[in-house]
Amino acid sequence: MPRKPLPQIPSLQMPDGLSIPQLGLGTWQLTGKACVNAVCAAFSLGIKHIDTAELYSNQKEIGKAIIDSGIDRADVFITSKVWHSNLSRSKAIAACEATLKQLNTDYLDLYLIHWPNKEVPVGETLAAMEILQKEGKIRSIGVSNFTIAHLKEAAEHSTAKIATNQVEFHPYLYQKELLEYCKSKGIILTAYSPLAHGAVAKDGALKELGERYGKSAVQVALRWLVQHGMAVIPKMSSEEHMLSNLDVFSWKLLPSDMKKIDGMDKNKRVINPWFAEFERE
Repeated sequence: MPRKPLPQIPSLQMPDGLSIPQLGLGTWQLTGKACVNAVCAAFSLGIKHIDTAELYSNQKEIGKAIIDSGIDRADVFITSKVWHSNLSRSKAIAACEATLKQLNTDYLDLYLIHWPNKEVPVGETLAAMEILQKEGKIRSIGVSNFTIAHLKEAAEHSTAKIATNQVEFHPYLYQKELLEYCKSKGIILTAYSPLAHGAVAKDGALKELGERYGKSAVQVALRWLVQHGMAVIPKMSSEEHMLSNLDVFSWKLLPSDMKKIDGMDKNKRVINPWFAEFERE
């Protein structure tokens, strides 16, 4: 039986005028052959946004997948991140150049400060990223795990336009104030761990909501994020999951159901608590 036409993934415009695909492939904990296979599968299904980081130790595999798939580099959106111990001017530039070499590419579509580091002024890191941008090595500049206070500090100490803020976001961690602040500044909020490490799939309330729409609990949670105007980067290792996650753009949740999911917030994080300490600095 022929496969149904694949849905088109919308793009969101960032404040620098460039666009980011609203659905991408998160690759944290994807390594080796499994990573190469997942990225190649994503490309074959029209998922062109690939999220990685120097911390993930999988950038060489992603570079290999780009070559193996035969996809045109211009058709791929690659996000990577500089780790919080490499935020000085010289280290950030060197880290980016190492990332480019590992990915076998001349440029990144988006480069993020992975976590804030109170020992290094954010203005210094952003200045380094602006140098990389002027050299054509990165297209857009963003951050990850920044609070409102961190974002305000960045705005005070740099002329760089922050394109995105990538944070943990799911029905159990509805960061409403941060979302509203980012929207007010035109910053795209990108949700990582959008399925709360699998907890969403088992949630009774989300399953019940899904039954009314003929969708799964996972699809309901992803649709909730998308409908809030966010980009999402769930980890997807199988084609089956990718196809399921693609089916979130052709339907909408009722406003009353959006509010129900908003109300599921427990301020509950699923990331390692050690990482969360950076958000409280």
